[in-house]
Amino acid sequence: MTRQERLDAVKAAVFYGIVDLGYTAPSDVAQRAQQLIDGGAGIIQLRAKGFTEGEILSLARLIQPVCEAARIPFIVNDHANIAVEVGADGVHIGQDDGDLSTARAIVGPEMLVGRSTHSVEQAHAAMKEGFDHGGFGPLFPTPTKKGRPGIGLENIATVERDISPTMPLFCIGGITPQTLDQVIAAGAKRVVVVSQILLADDVTQASRDIVNALQSGE
Repeated sequence: MTRQERLDAVKAAVFYGIVDLGYTAPSDVAQRAQQLIDGGAGIIQLRAKGFTEGEILSLARLIQPVCEAARIPFIVNDHANIAVEVGADGVHIGQDDGDLSTARAIVGPEMLVGRSTHSVEQAHAAMKEGFDHGGFGPLFPTPTKKGRPGIGLENIATVERDISPTMPLFCIGGITPQTLDQVIAAGAKRVVVVSQILLADDVTQASRDIVNALQSGE
């Protein structure tokens, strides 16, 4: 995909699927990516905390062709060099993982670079710096980010109005089928759901339910 096609895909996505090795066996990563895509995920990210770079590279090589075949952007968490090596569509970096220019120097001008943000101020800063998209959260406490408090729902409408039209933001953190309606009511248009999807009996149907709720605004 071209950079513009990648940007358009991110803007069109309402559900960002993450293949998180905290909830997925290494042998299942390609299958999980396909299940998420079949359920309507518009972006796929590989998150493999605690794995070596060599292991992450091998896992990324399993997911990349799945996403390429579906023309869904494939994002590598943290490791810009791995994103380049496997021909991914972008990299996602946290607040403590350096600035945009450092990541851009590695991935070049065509790839997407996403940023984790945990406040309105951080989201504004990421937009001004020129990041392509971002996560906003965690909205609720989540086992995926143990020890990090939830930021709540009160600023979702603000970032949707002021930031998402320029830098699409995906609400993340502790979102479940039970809390999704609250998140949508607070103004969210795009979400990331990790553990509740990956641990579901039917990953594809669980993903589809999230997408349907977002598209219907329920």
